Amino acid sequence: MHFSDILVMGATGRIGRVLQQCWAADAVGRRVLWQGRAVIGLDAAAHQVILAPLSEPAGLAQAAAGRQILCLAGGVPGRGDLDDNWRLAAAALHAAPPGGRVLLCSSAAVYGNQPGLLAENAPMSSLHAYGLSKVGMEQRATALAADLGVELCLLRIGNIAGLDAILGGWAAGFQLDQFADGSTPVRSYIGGATLARVLADLLMQPQLPAVLNLAQPEGIQMGALLQAAGLSWSPRPAPDTAIARVVLDTGLLQDLMPLAAADAGQMVQEWRTLEPHMNKERA
Repeated sequence: MHFSDILVMGATGRIGRVLQQCWAADAVGRRVLWQGRAVIGLDAAAHQVILAPLSEPAGLAQAAAGRQILCLAGGVPGRGDLDDNWRLAAAALHAAPPGGRVLLCSSAAVYGNQPGLLAENAPMSSLHAYGLSKVGMEQRATALAADLGVELCLLRIGNIAGLDAILGGWAAGFQLDQFADGSTPVRSYIGGATLARVLADLLMQPQLPAVLNLAQPEGIQMGALLQAAGLSWSPRPAPDTAIARVVLDTGLLQDLMPLAAADAGQMVQEWRTLEPHMNKERA
């Protein structure tokens, strides 16, 4: 059983704000109930619910009635408790209606720093706290979803241009690893507006894989992203431990919806369009 209406948990976070802006005039947006712990900033109050998922499970279940759940909520390094990645995933699964579906936002960080093209069946080998918290969340959520009879899709999202540590974390004097051939690290990226379109399409799919890499095909050099944005940076010799290329295999995603390859200029354009609205939401 699938539901055309959607509950978005964590709507006041960065991805949630991107979706609000991109879905404002979209058919999917009209089907969304946005959940946050504070006023979400939407014009139509009828389309938002203010509650704390961990302390108000009954309210969350009521909000989820008749809806599939997209859970964006969780802890990130420096902001919030990383254990919330599991606790909020569990809250979403318990709130899901019988036979319902939950899409949980995980991260490409679960793969760690493995080189090469990483498919969904690649081993999870993160050594960092954030990645480990997502690994634990995925494993426990998979077991809980099976026990509850809830369909689960784990979305391993790559770097989001503008919400990342490169374009989004740029500051004067920014330095970036550079290899002997002059290249900079290649990683998987997706533009903000493209991410919104992909998530809208996924929510309308009748069936989803249990795990899905979410990025635009092929990788992109971090230096190229900064150059496209007109942001200056200084090269520093890449250490021996640096990995030149870590890219997600997006074959499964491409089977569902063909996407254009990652393009630095397009990603920067998407971010420049979204950035003023993101800043307004922070104000």
